[in-house]
Amino acid sequence: MAHPWTFILNMVKAFRVSDLQTLLASMGRSKSGLKQDLVLRALKMVQSDCSPELLKSVRQLYETRFPKTSGWLAARRPEAVPVNYSSISSTARGLTQSQGADYLNGGIPKQAVAPIAEVKLVSLPFYQTLETLLPPTELIAQNNEKLQDSQCIFELTQGQVDQIRNSIEHRPGIKSVQVVLRIVYTDSIGVQEDQYPPNIAVRVNQSFCHVPGYYPSNKPGVEPRRPCRPINITPWLHLSTTTNRVTITWGNFGKRYSVAIYLVRVFTSAELFNQLKHCSVESAERCRERIQDKLRFDPESEIATTGLRVSLICPLVKMRLGVPCRVLTCAHLQCFDAVFFLQMNEKKPTWTCPVCDKPAPFELLTIDGLLSEILKETDMDVEEIEYLTDGSWRPIRDERDKDKERERSNTPVYPLVDICASEVNGHSPAHSSTSQSAKSGSGSASAPGAGSGGGVVVDLTLDTSSDEENGGAGGDSTDTDDSQGAPSPKRGRYDYDKDLVTAY
Repeated sequence: MAHPWTFILNMVKAFRVSDLQTLLASMGRSKSGLKQDLVLRALKMVQSDCSPELLKSVRQLYETRFPKTSGWLAARRPEAVPVNYSSISSTARGLTQSQGADYLNGGIPKQAVAPIAEVKLVSLPFYQTLETLLPPTELIAQNNEKLQDSQCIFELTQGQVDQIRNSIEHRPGIKSVQVVLRIVYTDSIGVQEDQYPPNIAVRVNQSFCHVPGYYPSNKPGVEPRRPCRPINITPWLHLSTTTNRVTITWGNFGKRYSVAIYLVRVFTSAELFNQLKHCSVESAERCRERIQDKLRFDPESEIATTGLRVSLICPLVKMRLGVPCRVLTCAHLQCFDAVFFLQMNEKKPTWTCPVCDKPAPFELLTIDGLLSEILKETDMDVEEIEYLTDGSWRPIRDERDKDKERERSNTPVYPLVDICASEVNGHSPAHSSTSQSAKSGSGSASAPGAGSGGGVVVDLTLDTSSDEENGGAGGDSTDTDDSQGAPSPKRGRYDYDKDLVTAY
């Protein structure tokens, strides 16, 4: 006979992703990751923690997953052996089920099912529950068809109708007070998040209402995911005391679902930010104490940390932080922008820390008072700072800025020369010499001592041909007799003969 732990581990291995997530969430563990990661995490949890609460949760999940078998040796029980549920039945639970039938299916008698405990729904930051119009009630399949229709009936009081009509509008036709429909898994373990059944369609008073569609996936091979959030059915209701009828079409593929209807007040991201700004701000002194605790010297540690670097760029939008925010349960000091975080969760609610990917519920968000002061004191070009052991901080310059400063410091400095000055190092500039020679009107060199600096000024623009034309002032001629009889060619500034140049 196999050890009982073998059957427990086999039960965990037989769970689906939703069952594994429910088990891990009920025990306070992370439920994110692929199925193989969830299985390994759940197996390690079962092996390390053998509490009766954990074993009971595993058993209940397995019985829900495989309703035909029950008990610790369910895998070895033949299907022909009947399962006795009388031990878990009670009069109170049966009364709850009978009350649910009055709301569900329009009073149609339902099939006998095993009684379940009360289902608890997770609270949503953008929705404040004002009243419960329909408590969580299980959707019951009437036959063996894959598509099932279940009806819910409820009525509004005159006060509720006035409350909806007098509420403000966030957008045209969208009231701040709404009647929403929520669907979750039928599970009594922990709190349940919104989960839509397959092939869902909602019809309110014979009119189909809008159900959120699927988000397109940017990753190859990943199926699109539908955002499961409360469904607003207010525009299709009779805003009076008459009866409202809601028909839910859902796919019956082995999962059990419960439906509930609430009167809620819907908040915007700006309203949630105002709540966060007024109710959850950590003072700068408390932030310094947290930094000092992290940087305190540990004699048992071989590595001493002298500083912690924190970026001033939001990891969500890659822009400078406006309102630094973080989660109280996270171990890091890196913050993200509160405004962008709330706006993104308003569109697509994930409530996950963008730094460490851990759960970041709204109740645990806080604004960092110290980093808010640092953002006001630093320049816009500073993108990173470092916290020191005494709680102080210093800006970290970019490596490119350091290289520029290093090049600037190593570049030698040369004196500037003004070419328009009358004298530079005892010599006159070139333009002054040409002007003086132009005034003299002769090709000879000026006399020594002429000029402001007393130097010799020679006009290099004149050549020997001009001297010959002026009567040979340049000295005695050395030409032969043949050369004296023939006219000499005229030459300019270049060494080639002008007569030999061909014009094209």
